[in-house]
Amino acid sequence: MGEVGAVEQSQAKTDETSISTSDLDPKFKYEVAEEPGGENIKVCFSCGICTAGCPVSEIDPDYNPRRIVRMILLGMREQVLSSDFIWLCTLCYTCYARCPQNVKFTDVMGALRNMAVREGHVHASFLERVEQIDHLAQQLRHDLLLKALPGKGGEEALSRSDSREALERLLDGEKDCVDG
Repeated sequence: MGEVGAVEQSQAKTDETSISTSDLDPKFKYEVAEEPGGENIKVCFSCGICTAGCPVSEIDPDYNPRRIVRMILLGMREQVLSSDFIWLCTLCYTCYARCPQNVKFTDVMGALRNMAVREGHVHASFLERVEQIDHLAQQLRHDLLLKALPGKGGEEALSRSDSREALERLLDGEKDCVDG
């Protein structure tokens, strides 16, 4: 690639990540802090412990709780509330327990989700669907762990078919709950 092509490519990357101050909402962090669960957002000093311990960031390298907090503090309202990332948090509370500033990131995610619904970024029924997915995920984890326990046939590693079978049982159970 020639020098001109490299400069153009570099400029394109810069344009994608640049932030215009006219797009920022300086009140956003205060509004998040006023929401139940968002009270401690402004005390984050960006240490990264939330991201380091996050199970979602282990499977999705683009998921970064520290970046989400920075975006809130910068006032990137539209980017945060319309982001898929606020829905990916599994509410495991790992970040909550490890944060030295007691930011309570899990609760911040709840506040952001409520704001996103209230401001029309997603329909209110989506929040209910996310709660159903979270419940199914916990049931799946429970069933797979019980199957993996020693003395319960779990001496061998679980296969993909075990996971698929457990998920199908759970989905069939959910279908029965919805139908009946």
